[in-house]
Amino acid sequence: MQTRADVLEKLRSGESGDVLIVGGGINGVGVFRDLAAQGVAATLVDMADFSSGTSAAPSRLIHGGIRYLEQGEFKLVRESVEERDRLLLNAPHQVKPLKVWVPALSWAGGTVQAALRFMRLVKDPGPKGALILKFGLAFFDSFSWQHRSMPKHRLIRREEALRTMPGLTGDTRIVAEYYDAKIESPERLTLELVADAEKDCAGSIGINYMKLDGFANGEAVLRDVVDGSTIKRRFRLIVNCAGAWIDSVDANLGINEGLVGGTRGSHLVLARPDLAGSLGETMLYFETPDHRACLIYALDAGHVLLGTTDLRTEKPDDRDTTDAEIDYLFDVLRSVMPQSNCKREDITFAYAGVRPLPHTSGGASGAISRDHVLKVYEPAGDREAPVLTLIGGKWTTYRACAEQIADAVLTRLKLPRKIKTESIPIGGGVGYPRDAKGIALLHAGIVQSSGVSRERAAVLVERYGTIAKTVAAWLKAEGDTPLVHAPLYSREEIAWIAHNERVVRLEDVILRRSLMGFEGLAGEATVREVAEVLEHELGWDAALREAEIASTVQLLHTRHRTPARAGVPPIPA
Repeated sequence: MQTRADVLEKLRSGESGDVLIVGGGINGVGVFRDLAAQGVAATLVDMADFSSGTSAAPSRLIHGGIRYLEQGEFKLVRESVEERDRLLLNAPHQVKPLKVWVPALSWAGGTVQAALRFMRLVKDPGPKGALILKFGLAFFDSFSWQHRSMPKHRLIRREEALRTMPGLTGDTRIVAEYYDAKIESPERLTLELVADAEKDCAGSIGINYMKLDGFANGEAVLRDVVDGSTIKRRFRLIVNCAGAWIDSVDANLGINEGLVGGTRGSHLVLARPDLAGSLGETMLYFETPDHRACLIYALDAGHVLLGTTDLRTEKPDDRDTTDAEIDYLFDVLRSVMPQSNCKREDITFAYAGVRPLPHTSGGASGAISRDHVLKVYEPAGDREAPVLTLIGGKWTTYRACAEQIADAVLTRLKLPRKIKTESIPIGGGVGYPRDAKGIALLHAGIVQSSGVSRERAAVLVERYGTIAKTVAAWLKAEGDTPLVHAPLYSREEIAWIAHNERVVRLEDVILRRSLMGFEGLAGEATVREVAEVLEHELGWDAALREAEIASTVQLLHTRHRTPARAGVPPIPA
């Protein structure tokens, strides 16, 4: 990627695209990528870092949304399954198949209520027995006929289920098994899409820490959050993909409708090797006693991810996981894994995000549609450019959503679509091997060309996909000195990230360019080590380094509940 200074100069000199996209989450970046593929240059801005809002706070799943079937949202589920299958093909370095178990506590429970919900005579979710699950999964499988990327569902008898997963509640009558997918790092995939867009289209630029402050004399006023300077530019069209913040962005454009009524979803990373061992490679997706949907799966041999809550909120910055949410998640987990006995001391990382759902009044939060809607506002007052505002959207369906928005932009610009994005590989997914033999050959090639160990090559490929070849070449030239408190990363690897991935803040590296939080490595000692590297690579002075350390440590301790001594966790036996 170009440096941030380079893209800022393009913006100031008018060399960037005259379509303005506000919001550097997955939906805004998806539109940015699609337009670049058509040769249409755009300027993408985000008031914080790329993928630092809701896009950084999913359950890290690329999923078909089976629970939306009971709301009759067949179009959304079909689209989700198809997009999941495409991501498995286009981003195999980041998106991996995931086996899912859904325990049913009854055979026929909830049949009548499900029929009423399906006919939209009842809105709120209710209990689901094995018959309802079987019916839903049959539809679910049918949506994957084109790619048939994963096995069909099956029902597992109680005895086999309890033998395979001993921690499962004995109240289980039968288990429904199907396959979805997980994403290792949604933040990295978002960044790779930005890089792909800029590579495809010279005038396309993405700038983090750049805020749209409003309009003056027909020009958009963009403020650099880093130094406070402003840039004024005319744009032909504005696309508002700011997620939970779309109302505030619209307000700066003279639009005041109040489109979003969000819900907060919180997740916990727990250091529990016993739970990780019991779950193995299976995600447990379970209905709670209050008929919400929660999940738990192993991130690695020592950590599990537990989520999620679904609480209404009107504040887009309402992203702190509360004590009440922690108690709730621990309680509902006991309903399906009675011996889990989770404690606050188990928490190594927590995160929350506000889902930008359509504003509704009343009813259960889980019943609010997850589909997306595009609203169009014609020029008005001082604003000469039309505004297209996206409401809603899901991580899994970002490409299809972006295609629909890009088509609307192309229509406005009177330009044809040149290419579909359905089969375009993403970032480190370009040339990524399709089988174990191919991956082994990729590892061997990196070892031979760079001199890193086979184990190190495997880590780099897992982290960067085929971009690992570029990273390894950098390490060959610069060295590869492991961080003391996070030895799976090196000082030189952090330097490569700083030079090539538009890093501005220390938290960009700790929370988004790496998985240190999820790996239990984001303690104060690790933060200081990374800050020392960034100080050297980004030209920080000592005062800025210490300010960045203090800010990042506070963020980790408060919002993310990271223990102060996190780092170098013992390898589970």
